[in-house]
Amino acid sequence: MIDIKFLRENPDAVKENIKKKFQDYKLVLVDEVLELDKKNREAKLNGDDLRMKRNSLSSEIGNLMRAGNKDEAEKIKAEVQQINEKLEENEKSEHEYSEAITERMMKIPNMIHESVPIGEDDSKNVEIEKFGDPVVPNFEIPYHADIMESFNGLDLDSARRVAGNGFYYLVGDIARLHSSILSYARDFMINKGFTYCIPPYMIRSDVVTGVMSFEEMDAMMYKIEGEDLYLIGTSEHSMIGKFKGQILQKANMPYTMTSYSPCFRKEKGAHGIEERGVYRIHQFEKQEMIVVCEPDDSWNWYDKLWSYTVELFRSMDIPVRTLECCSGDLADLKAKSCDVEAWSPRQQKYFEVGSCSNLTDAQARRLGIRIKGEKGNYYAHTLNNTVVAPPRMLIAFLENNYNEDGSVNIPEVLRPYMGGTEKLIPNKK
Repeated sequence: MIDIKFLRENPDAVKENIKKKFQDYKLVLVDEVLELDKKNREAKLNGDDLRMKRNSLSSEIGNLMRAGNKDEAEKIKAEVQQINEKLEENEKSEHEYSEAITERMMKIPNMIHESVPIGEDDSKNVEIEKFGDPVVPNFEIPYHADIMESFNGLDLDSARRVAGNGFYYLVGDIARLHSSILSYARDFMINKGFTYCIPPYMIRSDVVTGVMSFEEMDAMMYKIEGEDLYLIGTSEHSMIGKFKGQILQKANMPYTMTSYSPCFRKEKGAHGIEERGVYRIHQFEKQEMIVVCEPDDSWNWYDKLWSYTVELFRSMDIPVRTLECCSGDLADLKAKSCDVEAWSPRQQKYFEVGSCSNLTDAQARRLGIRIKGEKGNYYAHTLNNTVVAPPRMLIAFLENNYNEDGSVNIPEVLRPYMGGTEKLIPNKK
């Protein structure tokens, strides 16, 4: 959510930002907010005048009573009662205006960074840099589900019977590999100075609306029936929610945390859930990184965060590239975002394995996350980035470490988590 003072002073800039995000249907919200804000400020001034008049009359009542002019005092009491009734009605109007303003402000997108490329959808995203040489071997690499099944490591049929499409059983070496990658990612981030955290896997609605837009919530979140609880789609949700309503001490900034959690997503609007693979699924596990920092530091942290993901993937012999998300591909709360994509030698193209975002003060405004400064409190900036998210990441890992004989190499950094295993040997071919 942007600062209403900024909108008030720069309505044309806010409208231009909406146009850059190809959301012209939201332009009317700016004018509606300006009109409601004008009425709300008028109501506040009216309320101040009424309270000042009431205070003056109340003081006069005391003087009259002490002077024995009871009848005159009673007349003024009646006038005070009328003022109280007007104040009650005025405060009701203030509340209605305030709610109407907030409802609209929550739908107006955050101001995008000046460097964000303009485009209507992800087809206009821009490649930034490649890391590692993408290799296409001179032998065929099977579909990722077939590789997993060759190790007796994937059971989709049982998962469909138990839960339906979009779920899976990981078994044996593949399950161990999955857990090893998460453990390695955890320790990798701890070694970068991040604090490890396991958060709640459910959050209340006021946290949901604080960390994402209504459109995202509807497309992603599973609601717990009969309770004000939602399953998290990423641990960023509950990790940022941890700071809700807090005034943070400047001396303690920044907060850098890496969190593990399962994630649950409806994938509403997706082009079907794969029946054979684990690329688009309803449930997965993820190691995340989040930063709550000073506004002046957030862009430095943005560059650090995506670079950590690149470093992690390269340490496991996986070529990656970074992709700048265009304006139309940015979620409403994001000021800037880049995707990390891994090379798929089977498909001979890159695919998304993580996303890094700077939300500036958009989430902090919604959740009331402020920093105590010498000249008053101000809103923090929040950032998040995927460290690693298997089982999708397993696709990139298996394809890039696959050998012609069906075995899979285990990079040196993962071997301590795999009991020293250097190579996985398939159980069947």
